[in-house]
Amino acid sequence: MTPTVPVSVVIAARNEAPDIADCVESVRWASEVIVVENDSVDGTLEAARAAGAQVFRHPFTTIGAQRNAAIARVNTEWVLVVDADERATPAFGDAVRAAIGRPDGPDAYRARRRNFFLGREIAHGGWERDMPVRLFRRTLRYDTRPVHEHVIVSGRVGLLGEPLLHIPYATLDEYFEKLLRYSRWWAEQNLARGRRAGVLDLTFRPVARFLTMLIVKGGWRDGGHGVVIAVLGAISVAAKYAQLWSIQRRATRA
Repeated sequence: MTPTVPVSVVIAARNEAPDIADCVESVRWASEVIVVENDSVDGTLEAARAAGAQVFRHPFTTIGAQRNAAIARVNTEWVLVVDADERATPAFGDAVRAAIGRPDGPDAYRARRRNFFLGREIAHGGWERDMPVRLFRRTLRYDTRPVHEHVIVSGRVGLLGEPLLHIPYATLDEYFEKLLRYSRWWAEQNLARGRRAGVLDLTFRPVARFLTMLIVKGGWRDGGHGVVIAVLGAISVAAKYAQLWSIQRRATRA
């Protein structure tokens, strides 16, 4: 068993009862695990506490803001951010220990993610390039944009030697439920930045996403799973631009 690693794990969760206990259990090697929760109605709080995490509630504005609220409570120099649908192995814990033990190392590290979809690991289509910043010093913070939030880092960023396991969707129902929410947030965020959606966006961007994921990035190598993911990628793009088109029309009329 991996000895305790001097890092604080932060998990932002809402209605994650099926996953939260396994997630917390997977980072038992950390000094502390802090779960920041909002509006759960499925027993997420109780499951997280029973698994050994510290849990507190915080009003939701954005994912970045939730994580920042938890980071402000950590008791170690380093923070590791994990999502409820991710799992960390003992080997990943050893990689974290090695990274934070480097006296001349960077202040932040990316974590490669092994992504699984409907029971199969996906190795193509762009998913294999998924490497968000997840380990960093507690002085750093996330930006608070509604989608595509990231850690604000000035300077070099390292790469951890072991991957996180990422199991984002157990069913297609989960995918479409999240798609509705995130496409609306994306549209609102981009409208505020002055972006607009036209007929060409609605027509060609979804097709381009499908062909890029399936052909250019080799999604076909993952078989039927790769085809479905490329189709869902196209649907995601179509949904985002359709949402943007709809709310910009409402804004114009108002």
